[in-house]
Amino acid sequence: MAFEGLSDKLQGVFKGLKGKGSLTEADINAAMREVKLALLEADVNFKVVREFVASVKEKSLGEEVMASLTPAQQVIKIVNEELTDLMGGTDSKLTYSPRGFTIYMMVGLQGTGKTTTCGKLALWLKKNGKKPMLCACDIYRPAAIDQLEIVGQSVDVPVFTMRESRDPSVIAKAAIAEAEKKGMNVLIIDTAGRLQIDEELMEELVQLKKTVKPHEILLVVDALTGQDAVNAAEGFNDRLGIDGIIMTKMDGDSRGGAALSTKKVTGRPIKFVGMGEKMDELEPFHPDRMASRILGMGDVMSLIEKAQEDYDEQKAEELERKIRKNRFTLEDFLDQMGQIRNMGGIAKILDMMPGIGKQKTEDIERGEKEFAQFEAIIQSMTKQEREDPSILNASRRKRIAAGSGQPVQKINQLIKRYEEARKMMRQMMKPGAEKRMNRMFRGF
Repeated sequence: MAFEGLSDKLQGVFKGLKGKGSLTEADINAAMREVKLALLEADVNFKVVREFVASVKEKSLGEEVMASLTPAQQVIKIVNEELTDLMGGTDSKLTYSPRGFTIYMMVGLQGTGKTTTCGKLALWLKKNGKKPMLCACDIYRPAAIDQLEIVGQSVDVPVFTMRESRDPSVIAKAAIAEAEKKGMNVLIIDTAGRLQIDEELMEELVQLKKTVKPHEILLVVDALTGQDAVNAAEGFNDRLGIDGIIMTKMDGDSRGGAALSTKKVTGRPIKFVGMGEKMDELEPFHPDRMASRILGMGDVMSLIEKAQEDYDEQKAEELERKIRKNRFTLEDFLDQMGQIRNMGGIAKILDMMPGIGKQKTEDIERGEKEFAQFEAIIQSMTKQEREDPSILNASRRKRIAAGSGQPVQKINQLIKRYEEARKMMRQMMKPGAEKRMNRMFRGF
């Protein structure tokens, strides 16, 4: 989980502050020492840590904070604002050429997931109304062109190739002509991975930039490489002039040092983050939301957006009619579990929920396993049993247990969960449910 280590440590520091009725300068100094250590352990650039801690300390010792009724909350607010500012302050959105045809040039080191990210970006652009084409300009890596073609097929986006050419500039120019001819309005150029200190290969990128005049140059970096990713970003920016960064493998980086350092060191914003291996797991980067997650405040906006993305209005209306008529079946229960899985599973949902601490996520793996067990049980039932669980007598449960490979006790547990879910949904249909939900969320 992104920033897990840092998040745990920072939340521990602020939990200690909240236990004090008032704060002294010594309390602030002690807390800032812990914050500094937490950031350094998260592999954040030392200069960045020093400036960050100095700024937070100065603002925290201000008269307005020290004299407030809740100084600890004021300090947390300052840290939240400083973290947001450190990662870019505001969202840095992908921009498009005003002439209608946009070219994105993807660059980076080898092994950062650049080719896959080209496909993810193409899919994201498709979902946002664009007509992208991919262009294979990696002329060095064996099977690089084949890989891009497979990626293009997986997201249903055309791929331009010129296998006989060994000049990226020639390939890119031909791709532009082909894309415009076919009515595409975005071209994503996949270049070969290279070190920022390789003068010959970096010069090739400089020439490609002069030839195609890309609207944006996007650097793909691997979050797991920590400060090496920051150094790469600095090198590429100095030599080429990048417009934004796409940080891959953020879901596997529990430290987060690269994401916290890159903007400050390079001056270039993170525009997207890769949060998984699936092609639809590329997300726009929101500094304020990420800061909120780090401090355990959740990310309700991203949760809502994710739910809306997977929302099927027709299914929702049908489910509402069933609940009102008390016809919520095990088939519907299974479908709702599938919706949670589509949203990234329990772990991702809890990560975005405010007020959910580590102590409440320790059983996530067990919960995911239980999902699979319940699914196997329901699929081992007849249609009649799914629609009317009240007919599940002892002999039926024994048969289902044998068919699903689960003990009878697990079937009993499933029925109990199903009854609880049905009862909760009926409660949500009653007048005043919306007000009750609002009160619940205000409590976080």
